[in-house]
Order: sequence, then structure tokens, then C-alpha cells
Amino acid sequence: MTHSTLWWLLAGMAIAAELASGTFYLLMLAVGLAAAAVAAHAGLDLNLQLAVAGVVGAGAVLIGRKMRQGRPAPPQASANADVNMDIGQIVHVDNWQADGRAIVKYRGAAWNASYVHDPGDSDAPTPGSYRIVQILGSELQLHKP
Repeated sequence: MTHSTLWWLLAGMAIAAELASGTFYLLMLAVGLAAAAVAAHAGLDLNLQLAVAGVVGAGAVLIGRKMRQGRPAPPQASANADVNMDIGQIVHVDNWQADGRAIVKYRGAAWNASYVHDPGDSDAPTPGSYRIVQILGSELQLHKP
């Protein structure tokens, strides 16, 4: 079996492991392994093939990491409108309890709700319309729109 065949097999195994684990890093290392296979096809000796695999794989990981650092982290699923269609919907609260909780009608059912205070805001919530900002279990987290 030639070196290039071994490199391609290793790259394929890294891709399969990446699909099973969902990590980003194994995919970038597979790029390095594929580069080593191309180096083997070009006739470079084993030491240069290893160097190509290391440099290209590590470089791909570093570049990918740098690109991901610039993006903000996505919100948790409980507060992400792309995951939960209830986020951002408006509900009406008739009255609040002293502890900042309420029972609201939403989608034809009674839901527990709690008020999310702004930093430095100590005012008690008043009856009115509120926006759903997060759902924790069966409790709606509400904020004044």
C-alpha cells in the first residue's frame, strides 16, 4: 500500500470521526491529512509528507479558530428565536403577584410567567403587554417591549 493511500484512508477516518463527534477540529486535521496525500502523490519523502500534514492541519485549525472568534456566541436554544418560535411573541399579563410571577394565557393554555428585570431596574412589573424573551421549562420569561 502506498503512502498516499494511507494518507487518504487516515483523512477519511478523520472525517468519519468528525461526523460522529461533531467537532470542528477533526475536519481541519483531515484537511492536513489530505494535503499529505497530495504531497505523497507529488513524490515527496515521508518526512516532508509528515511536515505538510502538520503544518496544513495546524494552520487550518488556527485559521478556523480565528474566524470563529470574531463571531458572537449564539444564544441558548431557550432564548433563540431561530429555535423556538415563541421567542419574541407578545402576551398580555392581567396582574402580577408580589414575587414577580404571573399566570398568562398563551396558545390556549395557562402558562407560568416571570418578569425579567433590566439591570438596575427595581420597579415591580405592571399589568400590560410583555414580550417573551426566554422559555425555561414551562415558564415564560417576560420583558417589557
